[in-house]
Amino acid sequence: MEIKKASKLDPKENLIFLITNEKELPTTSFTKEELSFIKKELKNEQKQVEINRLNTYVFVVLCDKENDYKAAEKTRIAASNLLTTLNSKKIVSATVVGETHKITPFVEGIGLANYQFLKYFSDKKINTFNKLNYYTENKSDNIKEMEALVEAANFAKDLVNEPLSFLTATQLSKEIKNLGKNYGFKVEVLTKAKIEALKMGGLLAVNKGSIDPPTFSILEWKPAKVKNKKPIVLVGKGVVYDTGGLSLKPTPNSMDMMKCDMGGAAAVIGAMVAIAKNKLPYHVIVLIPATDNRPGGNAYVPGDVIKMYNGKTVEVLNTDAEGRMILADALSYADKYQPELVIDVATLTGAAANAIGHYGVVAMGNTPEKTMNKLKESGNNTFERIVEFPFWDEYNEQLKSSIADLTNLGNGAGGAITAGKFLENFTNAPYIHLDIAGPAFIKKQINYLSQGGTGVGVRLLYDFIKNY
Repeated sequence: MEIKKASKLDPKENLIFLITNEKELPTTSFTKEELSFIKKELKNEQKQVEINRLNTYVFVVLCDKENDYKAAEKTRIAASNLLTTLNSKKIVSATVVGETHKITPFVEGIGLANYQFLKYFSDKKINTFNKLNYYTENKSDNIKEMEALVEAANFAKDLVNEPLSFLTATQLSKEIKNLGKNYGFKVEVLTKAKIEALKMGGLLAVNKGSIDPPTFSILEWKPAKVKNKKPIVLVGKGVVYDTGGLSLKPTPNSMDMMKCDMGGAAAVIGAMVAIAKNKLPYHVIVLIPATDNRPGGNAYVPGDVIKMYNGKTVEVLNTDAEGRMILADALSYADKYQPELVIDVATLTGAAANAIGHYGVVAMGNTPEKTMNKLKESGNNTFERIVEFPFWDEYNEQLKSSIADLTNLGNGAGGAITAGKFLENFTNAPYIHLDIAGPAFIKKQINYLSQGGTGVGVRLLYDFIKNY
């Protein structure tokens, strides 16, 4: 979708006015009859008022008067609701008018809601609306930055929505290389031979049941002048499809959605795209271990003991706890960069999804409180809200093995937390674990959140690093 700043209002264009009360109505833009109608509708508690001028439409959208994160979210939702109207009327373009602090979330909501994944349809029913102009008297705005962020989030959705028949681990690495060329960040892809040479036992174990090789992608953004002395490392789970392995998942409401199990990888890739396009002055490294998890003839089995990249041994109790196996190797690999912060993102546990549904992101970690508070603030800013779980050492008791250093599964209670505690064993850096199992993939569109991949994590991580 094209987004441009308008230097003046064109009366021949479809117009959208964002107001917080009727006093903000630009009287010169309406006839007396139109003003009377709009005021009547607003008094009847209508949030969206429509005027048909035969050749064009004018819409008035009532926004909250507050300027906080809750008001911004309501504006995103209002934009999504209006987009439904615009497409139903086959409107192609419109100009939105208002204050910058209202226009910004409105543009964001429109851009996210107008996303479509039509690649595999024979009859592609493309939304008609594809151009949004914006007019504001504010001298400065961050709309271009927001446009880049929406583009990145929508690309992450594309990755999540791609089936395994296209998006193997190798194809994912190719997509990453293309993005690096287009947006200016460095990319190195480790092949299976290199992964074997590095002895990444967790990634190799999960890959044993697959006919497709694993990959390990390293993305780096390091502009000439950076604010952080040591890099921030983002790690994304890249399980491009998860059958559960020999601990086979059921199909309905489980395996049938498991193309989304690389949602963590998509999130950190999307964040890197936005960071590079908007040229944030931070040194950021992204690590993506990638494979599918299938029950092939040589698949790893419950009872196996795996030696990981950092030398620790793990007793496998369940092959469906594979995400933590590949993330563990990536977290250990991150130590070579001596990062000041490591954040991993993963569709890791059903326990996290069961705890909070699709309404937020489960977070836990061992960083100073101020770091987690910054992340929570970014969660509010983007409405990808953070729910912090405890990270007490007592949970380590569930991970003890009688024959190895660790097991890859707790005893059931606090499953989201024991997964995070397992991963903590593989990094020496300040660490935050984000479990996006709930919001990464939804079966029906919810406001501006697209059906299928939602792109969750992209906007959250970008906002966090921007304000780090």
